[in-house]
Amino acid sequence: MPAAILLDDVESLGSKGSVVDVSKGYLRNYLVPRGLAQPATKASLAAAAQARAAQARAREQLAARSGELAELLAKTVLTIARQAGDDGRLFGSVTNQDIAEAIREARGVEIDRRKISLDEPIKHIGTYQVALELEGGVSATIKTMVVEQ
Repeated sequence: MPAAILLDDVESLGSKGSVVDVSKGYLRNYLVPRGLAQPATKASLAAAAQARAAQARAREQLAARSGELAELLAKTVLTIARQAGDDGRLFGSVTNQDIAEAIREARGVEIDRRKISLDEPIKHIGTYQVALELEGGVSATIKTMVVEQ
């Protein structure tokens, strides 16, 4: 059976970059025409190994940058001013989008609002610890103070 290098994830075979044994007909008639795999030659195996090494280095660098960003965000205190009533209840609420904008203004860092973990929007004045998920699976917590305007 010939070996093939997968160029994309194939559900029944494996993930991108893995080397699998497949039948000649399956490789020639299905995988290659759809751009899912290429025949495994010495040159393509070497190129795949280089690509895996480059991806590993990129993941390590991403994790290092995310770790540095998490430390920076842990030192950051966001202050968000909103109108509130006498009992401290906000007119409106502070949402993930508001926190993402405050981070962008305070530190110049773009954080996707979907990566900010709020169980429900903030509706009262106070201090909150907001969890974030950064690239590479790194999590951070940022202190957020909601004050009366």
